[in-house]
Amino acid sequence: MQQDTFAFIIHPIDPQRDVSRKYPTLGKLPVWLIDFLSLFFPPVYISEITGIQSQANGRSLQGWFIACPLTPKRMMSLPPSVVYRKVVQTGRLAERLGAKILGLGAFTSVVGDGGLTIAKQLHIPVTTGDSYTVATAVHAIRHAAHLIELPLNQATVAIVGATGAIGSVCAEMMAGHTARMLLIGRQQTRLEQVAHNARAAGASHISISQDMDQLAQAHLIITVTSAIDAIIEPHHLRPGAIVCDVARPRDVSQHVAAQRADVLIIEGGMVKVPGNVDFGFNFGFPPQMAYACMAETMALALEQRYESFTLGKDIKLSQVLTIDKIATRHGFTLSGFRSFEKAVSDVELAKIKAYHQAASSNLLQNTPAFVDSVRL
Repeated sequence: MQQDTFAFIIHPIDPQRDVSRKYPTLGKLPVWLIDFLSLFFPPVYISEITGIQSQANGRSLQGWFIACPLTPKRMMSLPPSVVYRKVVQTGRLAERLGAKILGLGAFTSVVGDGGLTIAKQLHIPVTTGDSYTVATAVHAIRHAAHLIELPLNQATVAIVGATGAIGSVCAEMMAGHTARMLLIGRQQTRLEQVAHNARAAGASHISISQDMDQLAQAHLIITVTSAIDAIIEPHHLRPGAIVCDVARPRDVSQHVAAQRADVLIIEGGMVKVPGNVDFGFNFGFPPQMAYACMAETMALALEQRYESFTLGKDIKLSQVLTIDKIATRHGFTLSGFRSFEKAVSDVELAKIKAYHQAASSNLLQNTPAFVDSVRL
C-alpha cells in the first residue's frame, strides 16, 4: 500500500530565535543581516515527521517540514514574483521528497494571492490551512468563554483583521451567538461587506471601525492580521478580556503579558495531533501539539483528499465546516491553551475568571489603583 505523505513549509518568524533552532551559529547574527541573507539561502530541509495516526481508520502518515528562508520583512518588502519563486523552489523540494500535498505556513500563505500562483507552478496540491485555523480559533474563544462562565449572548466579540480571509469567516461563524460584534480592519468598504455577510448569518448588533482604541469594548477578541509588528498593546484591552491571537507574527505585544495580569492571551490554532507523533524538530510546542494550519494539511492527507483545499483570499464557511469534520474524525482536538509559548494553568484561568466577574460587576472600575495598574 502506498504511503500517505505531506509536507509543510515554515519560515523564520523571529529571525534569531528560529534560525538558531536549526543553525545555532547563524542565529547569532544581527537581525538585519539575517534579513538580508535570507534572500540568498536555498530552501532548507528541516525534519521528517512520523507517528501521525488516524483514530478513524488507523491510517498512518509520513511528512516533512521544509523551510523557505525568507523572513517576514523580506516577504513583505520584496516583489511578489521574487517571493513566489522562493516559495515554489521550496515546494519543489517537497515534491522531490515525495509529498502528495503541501501546506503553506505563516507568511507563505498570505503573500500575494494566497497560494494561487504558487499552486499553479507545482505538481502537487497546495493548501494554506486557513480553513481549519478559522475553526480552531472559534472553538478556542468559545471554550475560553465557557471556562470563565461568560455567556456568549452577553458578550461583545471583536474580530481584528476582519477584512482578511480568516477574519471574515470568523465573523460569520460567531454571528448570531454574541450580544454584539465589533469588526476592526483597515478597509472601510470591505468592513461594510463583512458586516453585511455577518448580518446575513444571523448577527444583529454589529459595529465596524478602523480605530484600535474601540477594542476596549470587547470581552472576547479574535485577532488575525498580517501585520509584521504587534498592534495590540496593554491600553487596548478591558479588564478580564480574552484574546485569541491567530496571527504569526503575533498581533499581541509582549507588553500585554508583562503588564496585564487581568487579561488572557491564548495562541490561536493550536491542536493536538493524533498518534505518537515525532516532528523531528523543536518548535517550542508540547508533545503532539501543532498549529491548525499544519493540522489541515495532515488531516487532508489522512483523508486521502489530495486537493488544493484552501487557497486565495476568500474562504467559504462550507470549507471550514468540512475540514473541521475531517479533522475531528481523524482525532485532531483542541487541547489546552498556550500563551506566549507557555501552558495556561487552571490557576491562571481562575484569576481571569475572577477579574472578568469583578469587572462585570463594576467593582474594579471604581478602584483607582487597579485602573492605574492595567492602563500603563
